[in-house]
Order: sequence, then structure tokens, then C-alpha cells
Amino acid sequence: MRMADEKRVLRDYYVFTIPQVSVFAGAILGILFILRLKVELVLGLFSVIYGVMLTVIHLVVYSHFKSNPLYRFGLAFSVVLLLAGIYLVALGINLFSPG
Repeated sequence: MRMADEKRVLRDYYVFTIPQVSVFAGAILGILFILRLKVELVLGLFSVIYGVMLTVIHLVVYSHFKSNPLYRFGLAFSVVLLLAGIYLVALGINLFSPG
């Protein structure tokens, strides 16, 4: 497969998968805010859920696009989002507070 075709296929894959994941994660964010949880906890749970779903989307096509720079950037962003979410959840449940 040519590089231009590979970029087009990756772009189309992102166009058809990421919007659905974004809408689902946004709906969960809204529900968590309606439940009146702490903001740090809500944003952390949102980041964890969204990061996990994006990471799964990236891992599904890992073997095909692993050399593509756009793919690598997207995968790195997903993992950073997941880690930031874990940190925010830990802050939200006072995991780092003394006592």
C-alpha cells in the first residue's frame, strides 16, 4: 500500500470511529456532572473512559499503521489522556492527601 493510500485509510478510520467515541464519552461526562460529583473526579473519570476508548481504537490497527507519524501521535495522546485521568481520579478521591 502506498503512503498516500495509507494516510487516507487512517484518516477515514479516524473519521468513522473517533466521533462516535467522543459523543459517548461526552454523554458520560454530562451524566457525571448531573450526579454532582466533584469536578476533579468527573474530569478524571471522563479522561480515563475517553483515553481507554481512544487507546482501544488505536490498538485495533497497531500492526497496520505503527510506522505512521499521525498514528503514533494519536496513540501517544490517548495514553497521556488516560494517565492524566488516572491522576485526576486519584486527586478526586483524595488519594494524595495526608492522613
